[in-house]
Amino acid sequence: MIIQTAFIGDVVLATAVVEKLRSFYPSVSIHFLLRKGNEGLLAGHPHISRLMVWDKSRKYLDLFRLIGEVRAEKYDHVINIQRFAAMGLLTALSGAAETVGFDKNPFSIFFTRPVTHLLGGSGKPLHETDRNQLLIAHLTDDRAAKPRLYPSEDDYRSTQQYKDNPYVCVAPASVWFTKQFPPEKWIELIDLLPGSLHVLLIGGPSDAGLAEKIREGCSSAHRIINLCGKLSLLQSAALQRDAVRNFVNDSAPMHFASAMNAPVTAIYCSTVPSFGYGPLSDKSAVVQTLEPLACKPCGIHGHKACPEGHFKCAYTILPEQILQGL
Repeated sequence: MIIQTAFIGDVVLATAVVEKLRSFYPSVSIHFLLRKGNEGLLAGHPHISRLMVWDKSRKYLDLFRLIGEVRAEKYDHVINIQRFAAMGLLTALSGAAETVGFDKNPFSIFFTRPVTHLLGGSGKPLHETDRNQLLIAHLTDDRAAKPRLYPSEDDYRSTQQYKDNPYVCVAPASVWFTKQFPPEKWIELIDLLPGSLHVLLIGGPSDAGLAEKIREGCSSAHRIINLCGKLSLLQSAALQRDAVRNFVNDSAPMHFASAMNAPVTAIYCSTVPSFGYGPLSDKSAVVQTLEPLACKPCGIHGHKACPEGHFKCAYTILPEQILQGL
C-alpha cells in the first residue's frame, strides 16, 4: 500500500512510485490510500487494484476505521509518502511486514525503515519524484519513474468537442495567492497569443469566478471558453494532453501536464523550481522574474498575501518570457 493523503498535485507525483513498483513487480497487488476528494484522479488506474479513502471531515473517527481495514489486509509493505502524524500512526499500526516512511514523520521511530527526507537546493535540486523514490530504492533501484495519469476513453470523448481548433490551456488559479499569476497579467498574456489559438480556462469550481474575470477582460473573449468546474480531474488531464501549450502556475495542473507528458510553461511567482516540484514534461519551460529579488522565495508553499506588499515576483514577469518558444 502507498499512502499520500496530501493535495492533488502530491498525489499525481506519487503515481511515479506506482509506475516504478509495477515495472519491477508486474504481478504485485498495489493499493493506494488518499484523502476524500482526490479519488477521481486514480479512478480506473490500471496498476492500482484498490483505492482507500480517508475522510478528513471525520478525521480521527475515519482514521480508526482505516487502521482496522489496513490491518486486515496484512500488507507486505506499507510505503507512507505523507509526513504528518495521522498517517504515521496508521503506518505504525498497520501490521505490515515492512513499514517505510520519511524520518520527518512524528511516528517514524516506529517504522521498520525510516528514510531521511532530503531537500535539494539551487545548486543541486532534488525533484519530489526523486525524493519519493528513496522510499522504494531498496525494492527497485535509485532512478525515479515519471508520474502518470490514465484518463478513460469516456474522458477523451467528452473533451473532444473542444479540440476541433488548435488550443492552449490556461490554469490561472492556485490555492496560494503568492503562487498565482495575477488576473491582469493573464489577460495581458492571452491577448498576445496568436489569433488562431483558442484558449481553454481550466480549474475547479472555486476558480470559475477568477476565470470569468479573465475571460471578460480579454479583447478576444469570443475565442476563450471558461471550463472551470465543468470537467473532472481526468478530463482536464485529457484536455491538457493535446494542447499546443499549457500555461500554469506552480500548482496541480503543472503536475497533470507532467503526468500526461503535455507541453507546459510553468510560471513561478513566490516559489522556485529548486524546491523539487518543477515540470517533468519533455517539452517544458519555467518562467520567473528576471529581477534579483532578495525576498524570493518567501516560502515553500506560498502565502495568502505578499509579505512585502509589492508582489514584484509576479508583476515583473514579462509576457514575452512566457510566450518564448510557443
